[in-house]
Amino acid sequence: MSNAATEYTLAELCIVASAEAFRYDGEVLATGIGVIPRLAASLAMKTFNPDLMMTDSESFLLSEPNPLGERPADFQPATETWMGFSRIFDNVWSGKRHAMLGPTQIDRFGQSNTSALGGTYAQPKVMMLGARGFPGNSISHPNSFFVPGHNDRVFLAGECDYVSSVGYNPARLPKGHALDDIDIRRVITDLCVMDFGGPEHQLRLLSLHPGVTAEQVQENTGFALCIGDSVPTTPAPTVEQLAIIAALDPHNQRASQIAGNPPGKRS
Repeated sequence: MSNAATEYTLAELCIVASAEAFRYDGEVLATGIGVIPRLAASLAMKTFNPDLMMTDSESFLLSEPNPLGERPADFQPATETWMGFSRIFDNVWSGKRHAMLGPTQIDRFGQSNTSALGGTYAQPKVMMLGARGFPGNSISHPNSFFVPGHNDRVFLAGECDYVSSVGYNPARLPKGHALDDIDIRRVITDLCVMDFGGPEHQLRLLSLHPGVTAEQVQENTGFALCIGDSVPTTPAPTVEQLAIIAALDPHNQRASQIAGNPPGKRS
């Protein structure tokens, strides 16, 4: 039987909580963009969902996730088959992909912004990565979000400065689509775990990380959350999960993903 760890970092707690987003996916292409999302997908593949598909981020499908960072000279990836761009898009357009990424803004509709902040799009105050393939991806397959710093600048009042992805906003639905076509699975932050399962797709609080209150989460969110009478605590990583995470991240890149690398249990 698995035993809960007594000491773990907030990053490790978020990795385990994020992995849960992939639990019931079955055989889909898992794409974790960023250290914590990638480790989360890898942990899911190594434990409760071995059917997940994962690439080496180049052109091959793996039967075992690659560890992060520099690897020994004799390292041999567990290459299973070719997975070039054309096959990636087959998965994307058929809905057989689940991506987890970290937008700069998320509004009450679940629309996100990876593109620009302030000003106009032609002359923004801050230019970021851009929408890239996110508009099509967000209508074609499930997505989840990871936010390392939960505050009301990320979860802003009003609509995103620039809408990079589809959310539960009837006014912006692509022609021929319905709200039921949108599938935002989980939103994991440094404070809590949420989804859009509240009334009329309201963002709903699912669990609070140890030492965090529902009031703190609401104070750091620019719009009203759906909060039940009793919100559970996010489960601690198990000893076994921490060992797998350490093997997947031998250079401890996870330690730099949340400011100050705080412990998972807050006093």
